[in-house]
Amino acid sequence: MPCTVLLTADAARDLENIYQYLAVHDAPGKADHVLTNFEKVFGSLSENPERGAYPKELLMLGIRDFRQIFFKPYRVIYRATEAAVYVMLIADGRRDMQTLLQQRLFCP
Repeated sequence: MPCTVLLTADAARDLENIYQYLAVHDAPGKADHVLTNFEKVFGSLSENPERGAYPKELLMLGIRDFRQIFFKPYRVIYRATEAAVYVMLIADGRRDMQTLLQQRLFCP
């Protein structure tokens, strides 16, 4: 049975920022294509939430509460519970992910 995939406010903002950046700096068609592919990623997580790998930056700290799935160059970081899948972060994987994960997941 598919589970619900929910985006945190930060993740929804990430998605919106990626879309807006591509629409302005690349092409609206590219932005729509990327959004469609993110929707496919979310659908995949709904069907199989345990499929992602543990982010290496968190695994080095012994943290196995979060998983990730790639849509190159983007990384979707999420937490799967019995109730739902919570997307915490959507970011270009070329960014300083260690700092970004620390700010987003562990700072109030």
